[in-house]
Amino acid sequence: MKFELEITIEDTRWSDIANLKHVATQAISSAYGESECDLESGFVVSMLFCSDSRIKDLNREWRHQDKATNVLSFPAPQDLVIGECLVLGDLALSYETVLRESETEDKKIVDHLSHLIIHGFLHLLGFDHETESDAEEMEWIERRSLAKIGIMDPYANSEIDGQTK
Repeated sequence: MKFELEITIEDTRWSDIANLKHVATQAISSAYGESECDLESGFVVSMLFCSDSRIKDLNREWRHQDKATNVLSFPAPQDLVIGECLVLGDLALSYETVLRESETEDKKIVDHLSHLIIHGFLHLLGFDHETESDAEEMEWIERRSLAKIGIMDPYANSEIDGQTK
């Protein structure tokens, strides 16, 4: 599947991550393949690599939550096409939160970033985790997508909703 990434690096600390565009491309390609979605045309995803301050503003404006978060997904209106490509939407990722979580969870920042890109991208495809069955489906796709690019299962030995998985 042909797709385009439009990347904006607003926080220069993201430049510390080598091959950021390659990391994003690999994560999205893997997630698309594992999602079993079949888009008839190519697609476009815009990505904003920003700071906690910026993502907090976005989170407050669009989700009414006055706090920083790791990734936000903004699906585009259905059937929005530019040229021959379907516009799926936008992802925003916060440097400080992604770094802090990767350190706290003892993960490589690139591995954690790949997971968050996959997670956000699946939201753009219409997946969510509002019900337990939807969450399990989304988590399963994330695990397969990460394994495909050589990243260990981020849910192994983690505690979710009081249950060790």
